[in-house]
Amino acid sequence: MSLLPEHHYQVLVDGIRRFFAEAGKTSAVLGLSGGIDSAVVLSLAVDALGAAQVHGLMMPSPFSTVHSLTDAIKQADCEDISYHILPIDAIYHKFLRELAPAFESSQPDLCEENIQARIRATLLMAYANKKDCLLLNTTNKSELAMGYGTLYGDLAGALMVLADLYKTQVYELAAFINIEKVRIPLSTLSKEPSAELRINQKDSDTLPPYPLLDPILYALVEERQSPEAIIAAGGAKDIVEQVVQAKHRSSFKGLQLPPLIQVSQAPLLSPDKWR
Repeated sequence: MSLLPEHHYQVLVDGIRRFFAEAGKTSAVLGLSGGIDSAVVLSLAVDALGAAQVHGLMMPSPFSTVHSLTDAIKQADCEDISYHILPIDAIYHKFLRELAPAFESSQPDLCEENIQARIRATLLMAYANKKDCLLLNTTNKSELAMGYGTLYGDLAGALMVLADLYKTQVYELAAFINIEKVRIPLSTLSKEPSAELRINQKDSDTLPPYPLLDPILYALVEERQSPEAIIAAGGAKDIVEQVVQAKHRSSFKGLQLPPLIQVSQAPLLSPDKWR
C-alpha cells in the first residue's frame, strides 16, 4: 500500500468525472451515514462534479446514533450540497410486521440488518431514477474482501468509488482531503467504524481491526502470497485463516457488483473494473 493518498485522490476524482461524462449524466446521489466511507465519497464527488450536482440522502434507522446524523449534516452543510433526511423506522417496522408470519417468531439476526440496507438502497435508487442521476457506492476494498456488505443493499450503485482502497487507505485519503481545511468532520475520523444496524454494533465485532486486516489482505491480493507464507512471516494464524475463509465465502458477491475505479495493480474484483 505504497501509493500516496494524493495519487488516489486524483485517480478517483478523474474517474468519477469521466464515468459520468461517458454515461451522459451530470448529477450524483449517495447515502450519507456520518461514517468515513460516505464522507470521503461525498468530498470526491463534490470535487469531480461540483457541489450543485451532488445530493445526499440521510436515512437513519432505529439503531442510528445521533452523532452519526449530526456528522452527516455537518459535512453536507460544509460541502454546500443539497440533502434530505428520510428516516426508515416506519418502513423497517412495516417490513417486520409483514414478514412476521413467515419468520415464525425467529430471533433477530443478520436478516434484519440486511433489510435496513435494502430499504436504503431502494430509496437511493428511487431518487436516482426520479432525478436522472447516478448512485455512488461507498463500499471499500476491506469490506468487499470480507463479505461485509449486503447484496441489493449497500452494495448497490452505478459506480463503486472506494472499492479498490482498503479501509486504512480511506482514512489516509480523508486526512489528505482535510489538509487545507476541515471538510470531513474530525469526529467522523475519530469514531469507531460501525454499520449501525443493531444496538452498539462495531465493525470489530465481526472483523479483525483494520490495521491488522488490511496488511493481510494486501499480502493475499496485491502480493499474491499464500496464507502459509503470511503466517510464516509473522501473521497471526487465527486472523489469517479467518480472512481467507471470509474472502472465499463472499467471493460470489463479486459477480454481482457495479464497476469500480481501479487505483491499484490488483483490484479485488477483476470483472467490470473501470478506470
